[in-house]
Amino acid sequence: MTETLTALEVCCCGNCATAGHPKEVTRPLTAAEITQRNANAAAAATRRATEDAAAAAKAAAKASGEAKLKALGLSDAEIAAL
Repeated sequence: MTETLTALEVCCCGNCATAGHPKEVTRPLTAAEITQRNANAAAAATRRATEDAAAAAKAAAKASGEAKLKALGLSDAEIAAL
């Protein structure tokens, strides 16, 4: 079974009944819209991966710094105060 991606277009003119058109129209996405959707999803995944890697690097740097301060003889309370 193939999934059909759709777009919901909502009119904001306020007088759809008198203008003679529907307030909402559901239509299949065009090939260009599907391509853009896929590109946006890939960009979001890349951004998330980059942010996750940065967060992991920050956590590793913090742990390394705390370990070095411990090696210098600072207590947990002193390290937390820094």
